[in-house]
Amino acid sequence: MFDIIVLGAGASGTVAAITAKRNNPSLRVAIIESMPVLGKKILATGNGRCNLSNINALSHEYHNKDFAANVLSRYDVKKTVDFFNSAGLYTVTDDEGRIYPMSNSAASVVDALRFECERLGITVITDEKISNIKNNGDFFILGGRHRAKKVILACGGKASPSQGSDGSGFELLKQLGHKISSPIPALVQLTSDNKIVRSFKGLRVKGKIKIFAESEEIGKAEGEILFTEYGLSGIASMDAQRILCSYLSEKKCSVVIDLVPEFTKEGIRQRIDNIISLNPNLKSENLLIGFLPKKIGKGLIKCAYVKDNTPINEISEENLQKICDLCKSFRVYISGSKGFENAQVTRGGADINEFNKDTLESLKVKGLYATGELLDVDGGCGGFNLQWAWSSGMAAGKNAANN
Repeated sequence: MFDIIVLGAGASGTVAAITAKRNNPSLRVAIIESMPVLGKKILATGNGRCNLSNINALSHEYHNKDFAANVLSRYDVKKTVDFFNSAGLYTVTDDEGRIYPMSNSAASVVDALRFECERLGITVITDEKISNIKNNGDFFILGGRHRAKKVILACGGKASPSQGSDGSGFELLKQLGHKISSPIPALVQLTSDNKIVRSFKGLRVKGKIKIFAESEEIGKAEGEILFTEYGLSGIASMDAQRILCSYLSEKKCSVVIDLVPEFTKEGIRQRIDNIISLNPNLKSENLLIGFLPKKIGKGLIKCAYVKDNTPINEISEENLQKICDLCKSFRVYISGSKGFENAQVTRGGADINEFNKDTLESLKVKGLYATGELLDVDGGCGGFNLQWAWSSGMAAGKNAANN
C-alpha cells in the first residue's frame, strides 16, 4: 500500500511525486510509467533542448486561462526555477523570455528529476501500463494490484502517442465518473492543398499571421514560418493551428501571412519602384530577391499572373500593386493538420469544472488529482505548456501530501 501513486513519469508527474515527498518525507510515494524510462516525452521537447518555461507565463493566453491562473500564480515561474535549482539544474533565459537548462540539453532535465526521485526514495515502476482504476472509498486499486490512499493522474493527453501520451488517462478518469471533452490535436503543423505553398518546400520566413474561420478573424500569430511539402510548419504556424484547432472540422479556415512585416505595403512599393528605376530590364522573377527567398518571390509573381521573363519595367500598375498586396497578405486555405502523432499538446480533456481550481483535486472522487494535459488547459509555443505541467504537478503534489 502506498500513500500516493502518481500515474505518469512525465513533466507534471515527476514534479508531483517529488513535491509530495519533499512536503512529507514520511509518505510512501510511487510513480508508475507505461514507457520503459522516466521522462521520455521531456527528452523530445524544444528539439532536444527543453524549453522549460517562459517568464511571460502568467500573462499568457492559456485555453481556460481563468482556471489555470490560480495554479500558475501560486506555483509560478520563479518557483519552477527554484525547484530545478534545488535539484541541481540551472537555467538561462533568452531575449524572448524562454527559459532553457544551462546545459542546453533536455537530458539534463530528465537526469535532475530522476536523481531527485532516487534521492528521496520515490519508487519508480516503468514499463507498466495501467488500464483500470477503482476506488472503494478507503483506497484506490490500480491495474488490479497497486493500492494507494491517493492517486495523482499525470499520464498526459493524446499528443505524441509514441512518447507515451495515448489517451489512456482519459479512460481512467471516465472509469471514476469524470466527463471528458473530446480531445483534438493542438500545436501541430497545418496542411494545405495550395500548390504554390508546396513549391516553397524547405524555405523559412519570419512573418505575421492573421487567422480566419470563414470570414471572421479569430486570432494572430508571429514568428518563424516553414513551408513544407504538406503545408505550413514553424512556431507561428503551430500557434496559428492551436487557435484554429476547434474550427478545422467545421469551417473553411485560412491564414493570411505578412511575409515582409519589416515594411509597410507603401514601403515595399517604394523599394520596388527604386529597383525598377535602377534596373528596368531585370526579369520579373528576380523582383523580390531583396525581400524574400527567390523561390517565394517567384511564386508571388506567378500569383500576380506575371510571366517570369517579363522585364520589370513592363509590369502593369495593377500587377505591381497586386505583388505588394501578396507580400503583406498571402492567403493560404487550410485543409487540416498533421494530427496527434505530430502534435505537441492536446486541446480538450477532463472537464475543469469537476476539479478544485486551487488544489486540482477531483470534486467527484476524494483523493484523486489530475495534472498537465489531462486537464483541459493548453498554451502556445514557447515553454508555456511545460510551465503548466510543472505548476500543476507542484499543486497536486503539495496538496495530496498535506491534506
